[in-house]
Amino acid sequence: MRSGFVSFIGRPNAGKSTLLNRIVGVKLAIVSDKPQTTRNRILGVKNYPGKAGGQVVFLDTPGIHRPLHRMNVRMVDAALATLREVDVLVLVVDAHERHGQGDRFVLDLLKDVRIPVLLALNKIDLVKKSRLLPVIDRYRGELEFAEIVPLSALDGDGVERLEQALLARLPEGDALYPEDYLTDQPERFFAAEIVREKLLRHTRAELPFSSAVVVDRFDEPDEKGLMRIYCSILVEQESQKPIVIGRRGEMIKLIGTEARLDLERFFQARVFLDLHVKVRSEWRDDERQLDVLGLGLSRGPHRSS
Repeated sequence: MRSGFVSFIGRPNAGKSTLLNRIVGVKLAIVSDKPQTTRNRILGVKNYPGKAGGQVVFLDTPGIHRPLHRMNVRMVDAALATLREVDVLVLVVDAHERHGQGDRFVLDLLKDVRIPVLLALNKIDLVKKSRLLPVIDRYRGELEFAEIVPLSALDGDGVERLEQALLARLPEGDALYPEDYLTDQPERFFAAEIVREKLLRHTRAELPFSSAVVVDRFDEPDEKGLMRIYCSILVEQESQKPIVIGRRGEMIKLIGTEARLDLERFFQARVFLDLHVKVRSEWRDDERQLDVLGLGLSRGPHRSS
C-alpha cells in the first residue's frame, strides 16, 4: 500500500480546483471563471482499493500570482508552503493559454524542489492535438518532470492516468486518515464558499476580488430538520453595496436562492439562509479580518501517528 500527500500548484485559473473535485468525486472547492477564486488550501482524501492501491491526500492551493494585498500574500504563501510539506507535486497548467511570465515564475520556483514533480497539462479539450505537442516539448525543455500528463479536468480525459502516476510515486505506508475521511475543512467553511461562489458568478469588475463571505452564525438542523445559516458579504466600498443588493434586492435574492439550493444539496437538509452586506474598507489588508476568514492560517497537512 502507498500513501502520501500530493499538492496541486500553478497559476490562477489553471483548473486545480476542478481537478480536485473530479478526483475525489465531491465538490470540495468552488469554481468560477474569475482568477484567484481559491483562497485557502483545501484538502481532499481519496482511497484506492486493491493490492496496488493506497490513499492519496490531495491539496488544492491558491493560484500563484503577484500579490497586491496582504490577503494575496497569505494566499501565495499557503501555496508555496506545500512545496515543503508533500511527497509529490503536480504543476497544473492551462494548455489553452499562452506561456507567459507567470508560468516562468512558477517553473523557477520548482527548479530546486527535491521531490517528484508531474506536469498536468489541463484543458486539452480546448486544444487541437497539433498545437498540444509543441506545448509538451516546450515544458519538457523547461524542467525535468517525472511525467507529463495531458488531461481535461472538466470531462475527466487523462485524469485516471494522472492518479496512477501519482500513486506509483508515493512512499509505501499505511493510510494517513480513516477510510471515511474526506476533508479537514469545517462545515462553516463550505457554507461561506458556496455563498461566495454565487457572488462570483453574478458580479464583475473588481467586486469579486474585493468581496468576502463570513459565517456569523451556523445552527445545526433543529427537530424539524431545518438548518439556519447567517452570513455577511463583505465589500470594501459603499458604492459596492448596492451592486450586491441589486435593484429592489433582486441580486442578493438571486445569490441567496442559488446558494440555499446548493447548501441543501451539500448538507442534505433544509436550509434557511440569511444574507447581509457590510462595508469593511481595506479588509484585504486587515490582519485581524483575514484571521477571521481563515486565510493563510497555518493548517498544513499532518500525518497520523
